[in-house]
Amino acid sequence: MTDRSFLDWPFFEDRHRVLAAELDGWCAAHLPVDHGDVDAACRGLVAMLGAGGWLRHSGAGAGERLDVRTLCLIRETLARHDGLADFAFAMQGLGMGPVSLFGTPAQQAWLERTRSGAAISAFALTEPGSGSDVAATTTTATRVQGGWLIEGEKTWISNGGIADVYVLFARTGEAPGARGLSAFLMPADTPGLEVVERLEVIAPHPLATLRMQGMVLPEEALIGKPGEGFKLAMAVLDVFRSTVGAAALGFARRALDESLSRVKARRIQGQALADLQMVQGHLADMALKIDAAALLVYRAAWTKDNGAARVTREAAMAKLYATEAAQEVIDMAVQLHGGDGVRHGSVVESLYREIRALRIYEGASDVQRVVIARSILA
Repeated sequence: MTDRSFLDWPFFEDRHRVLAAELDGWCAAHLPVDHGDVDAACRGLVAMLGAGGWLRHSGAGAGERLDVRTLCLIRETLARHDGLADFAFAMQGLGMGPVSLFGTPAQQAWLERTRSGAAISAFALTEPGSGSDVAATTTTATRVQGGWLIEGEKTWISNGGIADVYVLFARTGEAPGARGLSAFLMPADTPGLEVVERLEVIAPHPLATLRMQGMVLPEEALIGKPGEGFKLAMAVLDVFRSTVGAAALGFARRALDESLSRVKARRIQGQALADLQMVQGHLADMALKIDAAALLVYRAAWTKDNGAARVTREAAMAKLYATEAAQEVIDMAVQLHGGDGVRHGSVVESLYREIRALRIYEGASDVQRVVIARSILA
């Protein structure tokens, strides 16, 4: 059984403990799902998570506040049971993050649909020539009569091709670099929006390249003020980077659980693998990395929930350490499983493929190191 003693840490309130227990029971009854058709699986998961009431935590409307500890607990628990379920939940939150934090009441009407599971959301920031370097965004939004003319291309967009609504970032030119970007709410049925490529990756998720040609969005599609797009994006990532660490934590906990079962049951030279000191050393390292990651993740979440305006350094530390540590924990789990660890479809093999992307998206590991260094130098 997964170690749940961390829920007794002072980072959490009783409501968090109740939620974690209820969600774990729900996951045991509903997950994992069949991943054979990834698009269908994601649509089904969003509908299931909505019907179960879990997506109500993915966004915040007027008078509400995102609870980052809740987001992290949900992502950790879902990831432990089914990586695609974590993906489905996370994108409902990240995709509508700018609307939750900065949207108008009319824009936030979309939250009723995304939080119920009736609509799928996406976050369209990355471009072919600008991943970590958001300031290099080339997609443009030009004022025209009645709204904004959008021209450009986005790629590696999670939920691309199945989303009902996107938050799009484009250059409006108020200033050079990152200060000249703005955010827009873009329904998927907007004329001029085209899905030009679906992208295949090692852990199948719905990803796509989008092209906007001659696409006009109405004036009211602008989220916040012109030129505030980078600020909006960073504020959203300030919240959701910690949750990426939480998802990695869920993967790592599952890897440790699988490893404990393996070494207790597997025998070598008349004794259980668990009796070998070298194996015990590996298990100790895995447990240590998991607890250290959990402390960083929930410190960042607690800090944000307790009123910190920004948790850039804390979130970067949480994401960096938790994702790198989870990669090491899962690699060791594969090693402890021997040949079964690389058998396609086994739990640890699936975890090995799932964890790799977390060290890249929402700010690659080396970018997080830069963020941390700059914060301490300042």
